[in-house]
Amino acid sequence: MTQALPAGPAAPPRRQLFVGTALAGVATLMLIGGMLAIWILQRQRALDAGELWVPRGIEIPGVPTNVMLIGIWALCIFAQWASWSARRADRPHTAVALGLTAVMAIAIINAQAYVYNQMELPIAETGYAGMFYAITGTMTALMVVGLAFTGVATFRFLGGRMQDREVVAAHALYWYILAIAFSAMWLIVYVTK
Repeated sequence: MTQALPAGPAAPPRRQLFVGTALAGVATLMLIGGMLAIWILQRQRALDAGELWVPRGIEIPGVPTNVMLIGIWALCIFAQWASWSARRADRPHTAVALGLTAVMAIAIINAQAYVYNQMELPIAETGYAGMFYAITGTMTALMVVGLAFTGVATFRFLGGRMQDREVVAAHALYWYILAIAFSAMWLIVYVTK
């Protein structure tokens, strides 16, 4: 009489989306880090030449930029709440957390638009203007991508795929990485100018 072997262990979960988000996050940090390095280099060259880096009459509004910094870290709390709730199959809390994440992302994008409106900085006038719009515009585009990611995570999880928790975890990772990049941009572009 032959006996069958017991079944093997369950296959580990596949984490392609999470790993892909991590790789995209590293690319994002490299992009923003490279842009900030060029910003610092251009600012130092202008100051070494005895020129002003920030044109006369240009003032960056401090309140909305600080609100953006606080908002992006609050957004990370909401994204983590969504991930925590998704792991526990708590659909109502996941929905609220993802909704608040989207609201905070829209608020940050709105605050950046307000900063653009208040500065009234022509893009082609100085090197500062081109660099300012390049860096902040790239960050705003990354925020829009994050907002789309929030929409995808919301529809995938709440649309019936409650077992697909990886998309919500990857979503939280994306916002953590973006918060780190934004914090560096906030310090270099908005604070130290």
